[in-house]
Amino acid sequence: MFIENLIRLRAKKSRNVIGLMSGTSCDGIDACLVKITGNGLSTEIDIIEFETYPYKKEIREFIFDVSQKQTGTADKICQLNFTLGKLFADAAKQVAGQSPIPISDIDIIGSHGQTIYHISSLKEKAEKKIRSTLQIAEPSVIAQETGVTTVADFRTRDIAAGGEGAPLVPYADFILFGKDGIDRAIQNIGGIANVTFLPAGCNINEIIAFDNGPGNMIIDRFTEIMTDGKNKYDKDGELASKGKLNQALLKRLCSHPYLSIPPPKSTGREDFGIQFSDDLYKELMRDNVDIFDAIKTVTAFTAKSISDSYRKHIQPSYKISEVIMSGGGVHNHVMFQFLNDYLGNMRIRKVEEFGIPSEAKEALAFAILANETICGNPGNVPSATGARERVVLGKIIPGRQTQL
Repeated sequence: MFIENLIRLRAKKSRNVIGLMSGTSCDGIDACLVKITGNGLSTEIDIIEFETYPYKKEIREFIFDVSQKQTGTADKICQLNFTLGKLFADAAKQVAGQSPIPISDIDIIGSHGQTIYHISSLKEKAEKKIRSTLQIAEPSVIAQETGVTTVADFRTRDIAAGGEGAPLVPYADFILFGKDGIDRAIQNIGGIANVTFLPAGCNINEIIAFDNGPGNMIIDRFTEIMTDGKNKYDKDGELASKGKLNQALLKRLCSHPYLSIPPPKSTGREDFGIQFSDDLYKELMRDNVDIFDAIKTVTAFTAKSISDSYRKHIQPSYKISEVIMSGGGVHNHVMFQFLNDYLGNMRIRKVEEFGIPSEAKEALAFAILANETICGNPGNVPSATGARERVVLGKIIPGRQTQL
């Protein structure tokens, strides 16, 4: 009966899909309810509802604790997996409850989960080279609590196919923005910054995509320390606006080894997370660097690493006509000014111009990827992840209605 119901679900002209996403900043769960008509390059979207459900302080601290090698024990990961599964299910039910579409009429939930650890580069382990990744928020709990067929754990199949498991958003970017005949960069600034470059008229094998480097991650951590935990991010760049750019510090930050690695590549909390940020903060305070200068300079670092990555990895072969910005970083006015300065003549647009809320784009991407999985279509981009081939992503957990 499960297979027959999946066949009927695939045959539907349009599907109501909820995409769930929590990024490296660990701010909360983004939930995007979207009506998706068709699949593949014929996909059309209509966003019905979007909301972010912030994590409580203790959950956010639990995630950070579990994500550290020193404290992330098996029992904690086990417990947090099911705790987050319930929270993700609640987010799906709440976003449906805020919309005209009840949870009983949702066809698919696509859950990225919460990344706990991501080893993208090859590591030597017991004489074997391995890549690995772990996203939690148990999809069986989501399917059980909501009754909706849930697709999750998207990254692992790409790694099994020889890829890095990231970035996965480029396929959705190709569907959403690849039809206009423009040399276009789709730039997201979340905890990590990542770009998808779509050459005009490109096919999927010509996409260039990679993680530029840190997004808001270092800025967020500096803000937390500066405000004794009161603020989790530098709202509108208010703290950074009080400082001056430290060129020597910026130059040193831009020498980080990740930034010189050619694509395909991905990064995360392991390179630019709490440990990196705390060590940097302590060092700058020890050297008597003004704290407002420090946060302004790490804000510039994000913008500079983005522009430098374009110069190194895209512009030798292509001209970038416009950049479409999304993610929380677009609201940081200091960041945006640095981007305007560093990107020169490129036209910068916000994704809202295309009818997509900035913070919704990645949750929307995983709704699209879940739709592709149900339709049996590959969802990875080998030129972005380094995979040997295109593969269907994710694991399908039947909802209660598909088991009847």
